[in-house]
Order: sequence, then C-alpha cells, then structure tokens
Amino acid sequence: MGPMNEGALVLFSGGQDSTACLAWALHRFDRVETVGFDYGQKHAVELEARRHVRARMAREFPAWAGRLGDDHMLDMRGFGAVADSALTRDREIEMTERGLPSTFVPGRNLVFLAYAAALADRRGLKALVGGMCETDFSGYPDCRRATLDAMQTALNLGMEQDFSVETPLMWLTKAQTWALAKGLGGEPLVAITVEDTHTCYLGERGTLHPWGHGCGVCPACELRARGFEQWVAEGRPELAP
Repeated sequence: MGPMNEGALVLFSGGQDSTACLAWALHRFDRVETVGFDYGQKHAVELEARRHVRARMAREFPAWAGRLGDDHMLDMRGFGAVADSALTRDREIEMTERGLPSTFVPGRNLVFLAYAAALADRRGLKALVGGMCETDFSGYPDCRRATLDAMQTALNLGMEQDFSVETPLMWLTKAQTWALAKGLGGEPLVAITVEDTHTCYLGERGTLHPWGHGCGVCPACELRARGFEQWVAEGRPELAP
C-alpha cells in the first residue's frame, strides 16, 4: 500500500510498539506527526527515548525523513495524579481485586485519543495511529478494538470529523511486532528498536539485553523479551507491512 495524502498523528511513547507504529505510518502516509504524553509516569525516561528514536529514524531512513513532521509533547500530569497506578507512584506491580494489573491507568488510552484528536483537528490530520494490541493482552480494557471503535465513533460525533483510529498491531503477537519492524525497515529498524526504544516500567536503562534495555523482570520487559526470543527461534522472519 502506497503513501496516503491525508496525514497521520502517531501516539508515540518511544517504546517498541509505538516505534513500529511510527514506521508503519511513515510507510503509508505523506505526512506524519507524533505526539507524546507526560502524565507523571515513573518510567519518564521513555520521553527522552522518543527524541533519540525520531532522530535516528530520520537519519537512517532518508525517504521517511521527508515525511516526518512536527513532534508534540502534551502535559497531562493532572490526569496522571487522578488516575493513580503503579506507573505513577511507588506501588507493587500485581493483580488487583478487580482482576486488572496495578499498572492499569484508568482511561489512559481514551484520554490520549481525546487529546490527540483535538490536536489532529487543528493540524489537519485524519488518522490517529496507536500501538494498542489485543493479542498480547495485558489486562488493559482500553486496548481492545471494541473500545477503540466506540472511541472513534465518539470523537467523530463530538468533533464533526472523520478520524480513523488505526491500530496496526492489534492482532499481532509481540514476536510478530518484531517481524513487522524488520519488514518495514530491515535490520536497521530492528537495531533502533533494540538500542533506543524504551518499554521497562521501572525506567531501567543500564543493561542492554539482546531485546533491548530494561530490568528484565517487570511485565513489560518479560513480554518484550519473550516475543524477541520467539522471533529469533523462528529465524527472525519479516512480516510484510
């Protein structure tokens, strides 16, 4: 599928999934902008990772550099204080009495999309691209496609728009996300994902594992590592974008 004239706004955290989504959007759209959210997350090192990933992608993929537009950082610390979780304060990562992980930030993706849509409205962008995924479901109900379909409907009704909420990873396993990165940008994009992206909930950047930086024991690291190991065991295949 070739580039589309209507632009895209990628919800870009600087993690593995949003980096794959950024590459996916740059493969398809003529103009791509990114938006990040500072909601008081403990792993705020991801906000620094965003800059490195964007800069390296522009440097190593000249064809994409011409399509990569402005980056926006939105202050949502007030929301983070209300939506208290293990991602915003010192609290053990565990399953709660509701059957949801303590890393669940209530309504986070819904609020992200509302902010992103308001920005996209002003920037003339029609596609909102996010790394939400059901296949490697982490217990977050706001990652489900049904939730995002309902949100897309609400945004378009409330803003008199025709946004599309794009979720290219929705039905992919984490191993397939690695394969998609290779399919989009070959080994250079895999290297960027390993070396520059950040996923670890604890904000650990000290050790570089084969799958990237991280503590290696939090749920985000375990999922990323398990997906990488499966992808390697399968022969590091490419997944066509």
